[in-house]
Amino acid sequence: MTERTAAAGTDRVRLAGSAYSSDRDLAARQSLYQWQTPRHDLSGVVVEQLSGVRGSGRVVDVGCGNGKYVQRLREDRPALSTVGLDISPGILVTVPGPVAVADVTRLPLATGSVDAALALHMLYHVPDIPQAVRELARVVARDGLVIASTNSERDKAELDDLWQRAASDVLGTGQEPARFSIGARFSLEKAPGFLGEEFGRVRTIELPSTVTVREPEPVVAYLASYRAWADQYDTPFDATIERARAIVTDRIAREGVFEVTCRAGILVCRR
Repeated sequence: MTERTAAAGTDRVRLAGSAYSSDRDLAARQSLYQWQTPRHDLSGVVVEQLSGVRGSGRVVDVGCGNGKYVQRLREDRPALSTVGLDISPGILVTVPGPVAVADVTRLPLATGSVDAALALHMLYHVPDIPQAVRELARVVARDGLVIASTNSERDKAELDDLWQRAASDVLGTGQEPARFSIGARFSLEKAPGFLGEEFGRVRTIELPSTVTVREPEPVVAYLASYRAWADQYDTPFDATIERARAIVTDRIAREGVFEVTCRAGILVCRR
């Protein structure tokens, strides 16, 4: 990953003002998992891991996005006191309160004030990951836990290949620019090292699956959801998206399906 790519993926102005100014692009990525086998209920796994938080325990979802996990917690564990935090005011608009705008590296929470903190598919967007982990450890009570999630470096390799082929066709130079990827900064392989600096016990729950689609639109929508970083690709974004659509359409016409191998996981952290 280049320094330019890392800076773009962690730039707060871009994240709050474009990439997550609403839940449109995040929802497009989430929707791909409708065609997942086995169908992992990520929200359900998180709720299960919070079974030790009793009564009116306090849970904070840091980087809560469009509130998928906040909503599930409030449905399944209504007695818990659940708060959603995110750096983007725009994406919080549709999340039922209490919510607040906040940065994971400077959490507006007292030391030891929550029983659990969630950091789900968001730590790769943080410029200073060790500082974010320190903050998560600081706000969680001694007997509390932090639950993080991310993807493997081998996640959705078929989409990387698709983007590279489409970009190469558009450029017509034989070059294969890589699809923009920020996840490698806090991948499933690297995450235990970051988290282990503050937590004595880090348990990884791997959730492999395959997404199988029979029409191109879910794949195209997923690729297009990275428009906020279009300037990072070194290839005409819209033209590459349309070329990818043609490639996927042809593959489905020949083989009946287009498959994407997913490698995600959840990390449960305790002192």
